[in-house]
Amino acid sequence: NTCCWLLRILVPKAPLSTEPGGPKNCVEVLKSGFRLSGWYTIYPDEGAPMSVLCDMDTDGGGWIVFQRRRDGSLDFYRDWDSYKSGFGSQLGEFWLGNENIHRLTAEGSFTLRVDLEDFDGTSKFATYRDFLIEDESKKYTLRYSSFIGGTAGDSLHVHKNQPFSTKDQKNENSDINCADTYRGGWWFEDCHYAHLNGEYLVGDQKVRSRGNIWHSFRGSSYSLKSSQMKIRPEI
Repeated sequence: NTCCWLLRILVPKAPLSTEPGGPKNCVEVLKSGFRLSGWYTIYPDEGAPMSVLCDMDTDGGGWIVFQRRRDGSLDFYRDWDSYKSGFGSQLGEFWLGNENIHRLTAEGSFTLRVDLEDFDGTSKFATYRDFLIEDESKKYTLRYSSFIGGTAGDSLHVHKNQPFSTKDQKNENSDINCADTYRGGWWFEDCHYAHLNGEYLVGDQKVRSRGNIWHSFRGSSYSLKSSQMKIRPEI
C-alpha cells in the first residue's frame, strides 16, 4: 500500500531521548548541540513523539519544516484524512500533517516563515507572527496576528482565519470546490491568493491560479519551483 508506506517513513526511528522532557522543538534541538539540518525526534506535548525536519541553516536555524515542495515528485491532490495525518518522504516532498501542525502550535507563540523559489533561481520569503492551526473540530483553521515582512510580500492575508479544505471536504466560502479545482488542500477563501499545495506546474501558465501560487511574488499565473513552510518559537 503506497499510502501507508509513505506515512511509515515519517514515523520516528530513534528518538534523541527516551526520557520525559526531551526537546519540544527544533530550537531546543539546536541548543542541545545538534547544528546540522535533518530529521530529529521532538516531544511537543504529552502525546507521542514526533519526527520533524529541523532547518538549522535559515536565519539562525531552529525551524520545523511542515511543508516542502521542490520537484513535483509527490501528488498533493489528496483527501482530508491524508492531510490530517501527513504524507510524503523524509528524502523528498512532504506535508507533516494538520494534526501534527496543530500539536506543534497549540502552546506558545510561533513565527511562520515561507521560503519560495521560482524557476529563474530567485528566492524570496515571508514571515508571520503568532501562527497557529486550530484543531480538527475547528477544521484546522489558519490563525496568525500579523505579517512581519519579507521579500515575497504578503499573500496569506486572504487566507487568515480560513478553515482548511480538501477535495472531499469543502469548507471555504466559494461557489466551487477550490481544493478539487486547484488540486490540493489549503486554507481557501474564494479561492486563493496563495496556494502552495497545488498541482506542480512549471513557470508561466495560460490559466490563472493553477499551480503553486504566491501572488505577491510572481503573480497568479506563475507556478513556483519550490516552497517550504516552517515554524519557530518566537524570540
